[in-house]
Amino acid sequence: MSIADQTNNVVATAIPTSHGEVWLLPAKSDDDLKLKPVKQKATGVSAVLNSFRYAWGEAGVVRGTLPLLQLNQKLGFDCPGCAWPDSDAKRPTFDFCENGAKAVAHEADSRRLTAEFFRAHSVSELSTHTDFWLEQQGRLTQPMVLRENATHYEPISWSDAYALIAKELNSLESADRAAFYTSGKATNEAAFSYQLFARQFGTNNLPDCSNMCHESSGRALSKMIGIGKGTVKLDDFEKAELVFVVGQNPGTNHPRQLAALQQAKRNGAKIIAVNPLPEAGLMGFMNPQEALGMLGFATELTDLFLQVKINGDIPLFKGIMKQMLEWEEADPGSVIDWDFVNEHAAGLDDLCADLRSADWDTLVTRSGVTRESMRQAADWVRASERIILCWCLGVTQHTNGTQNVCEMLNLLLLRGAIGKPGAGPCCVRGHSNVQGDRTMGVWEQPKDALLDRLQAVFEFDPPRKHGFDSQRAAIALHQGELDVFVSLGGNYLMALPDTRYAAEGLARTRLNVRIGTKLNRADLVAGGQSLILPCLGRSEQDVRPASDGTPANKQFTSTENSMGVIQSSQGKLPAASAELRNEVAIVCEMAAATLGDRANNPWQDWANDYDLIRDGIAAVIDGCENYNEKVRQPGGFYLPNAARERQFNTSTGKANFTINPIPPQTIQPGQFAMTTVRSHDQFNTTIYGNHDRYRGILNARRVVMMNGEDMNERGLRSRDPVAVTSHHDGATRTLQDFQVVEYPIPRQCVAMYFPEANPLIPMNATDASSNCPSFKHTVVTIEKC
Repeated sequence: MSIADQTNNVVATAIPTSHGEVWLLPAKSDDDLKLKPVKQKATGVSAVLNSFRYAWGEAGVVRGTLPLLQLNQKLGFDCPGCAWPDSDAKRPTFDFCENGAKAVAHEADSRRLTAEFFRAHSVSELSTHTDFWLEQQGRLTQPMVLRENATHYEPISWSDAYALIAKELNSLESADRAAFYTSGKATNEAAFSYQLFARQFGTNNLPDCSNMCHESSGRALSKMIGIGKGTVKLDDFEKAELVFVVGQNPGTNHPRQLAALQQAKRNGAKIIAVNPLPEAGLMGFMNPQEALGMLGFATELTDLFLQVKINGDIPLFKGIMKQMLEWEEADPGSVIDWDFVNEHAAGLDDLCADLRSADWDTLVTRSGVTRESMRQAADWVRASERIILCWCLGVTQHTNGTQNVCEMLNLLLLRGAIGKPGAGPCCVRGHSNVQGDRTMGVWEQPKDALLDRLQAVFEFDPPRKHGFDSQRAAIALHQGELDVFVSLGGNYLMALPDTRYAAEGLARTRLNVRIGTKLNRADLVAGGQSLILPCLGRSEQDVRPASDGTPANKQFTSTENSMGVIQSSQGKLPAASAELRNEVAIVCEMAAATLGDRANNPWQDWANDYDLIRDGIAAVIDGCENYNEKVRQPGGFYLPNAARERQFNTSTGKANFTINPIPPQTIQPGQFAMTTVRSHDQFNTTIYGNHDRYRGILNARRVVMMNGEDMNERGLRSRDPVAVTSHHDGATRTLQDFQVVEYPIPRQCVAMYFPEANPLIPMNATDASSNCPSFKHTVVTIEKC
């Protein structure tokens, strides 16, 4: 079935596989929807209590509490949740947020998944349960294999698992018939080893989770400022005069960012929030590190809330800049930072022509923001020299995601708000080491400089042909072009759009391999054979035999946060099972079994001593010289960032203004723009519970949030059952058994939870530049059941 063959297709919830019928969503929802008022402030004592309640419930009092004392500490371990940075100075004893505590408790879980569990449950029966139920069964404890035509997983030894992987990989007619996916939680040592393994094997098929989230950011930043990362440091928030927070919900997804916003506000900065949904964390913040915050007193963060329509960012920022240009032309030198523009920027004339030609009525109508509000925002921009612009997936996951980011960066360049204290772009990464994975070389489109270094250091000819990203790998799977799919963590199936299409592809492989800590739905949609390789969590001790035969020693790993700091991470908890291995060791031992004498680096020695891997990193990756020495410094070290010094490594040698057209109008009367959102009880695809506490939606995830006036026009009331149908290129996909909820969202806009809404999102609705899927803008219709 091609991507376009799904016209009038009611999205089935199960697919046939050689291991039985596998359900992609439970056939019927067990939601018991309860509604409460939308909250106007976030964190405080309730967040603290929920953190410890979840930690103790999952792991017990001792195992649940001890890791929290080590979380994000300079001699502790890096949070396996988001990539928000840690302070360079002294850190508080409890330096974590609610979702960080849940992430740690999730892997410190005291429950165990043993061979007995898999004997009792077939993959077909397991698939009838929710994703939440699957992950609640506990930690994986030993390697498991699902053999050809089998209905149940069974135990397999590590050596036999590696032999199976080596046999399947080495029997491929081409190395390009394998793909190696990476989750953003993989550490630097694992990521570097993984990309080297794949390239020594002979392929650049290295899809990773960044392809589905911030790929648009990297393309825009590289094009405009010469580096695919933000430029701000954490202490820049203390110096900022104005902070934009765009397409982001930090109260749920990056709660520690709220403390930085609070500090900015207390130092006199104004904050502008841009989002289709009002989010509690941006309205008021009860800092749990302070007594008043624990007592319920909140700092009001947002000074101006610009409630854009879904995908209204370009017309909004174009309107703000058009107003700035009108003031500049009326009073030359009053708005544009001409010293910066003349010395460091290119393309301003074209941008000004584009802004002059923009129609005010169109900008207002398409953004959903009044001209008066745009004028207010422009006035604050004009009055500020130190501006930080933060954004996340609400900006990037559109068919014009790269252009969204570019248009926002134009505003910073007009004011010279980059490369100086208190100013710059702040690309807020989601997963803990997704930025580090790319730094370490996980990319399907590697630059020649990286390949040349790998060739010189490791004495092999790396492949030069670009490989598959995440979306193209899904299409290749469906078209039978991939036989082996290896996943370093994550939940590739549920992270993708068009879930049924993705599942059908995974079911066509000869072998699926996933390295992880807990069971998820990707393990149940198997090809001919499937392997689950259980690994240690970040919070657990990693003890490996030393390569020189001396007594065993404790290993550590490293990660990179959103602001380019690389730091060490070392867990202290006893492992959940004696059979668990670090993901680093698993990757190295897979490589040793597969490559044998073809590799010049000693893969088994690398598995036993991660210092050897870090020596390889130091020899290959820019900015990582003396890696073993620098990463052992408390707090780690900053990677070089030329744009932070106003050195722009672009095609012009300067920061480049860009022209970004207003996206075409795709929403017709009777249709809605649907965006996916995360609930407060989840992180990416991991579901911790069924409550979205701040939005007041409890015990339910099959929900459609909808404007009250739109509901009235259609005779709908909260809790009514509805069917949702998406429309793209003449194809339709329908999900049933959802409930509609009245919510303060703009008209002709609706929101649904990720990943439950993913079956509605077309695989081929992607950004033209980054190929990032459009999770945040899908055309849908809604009918009462």
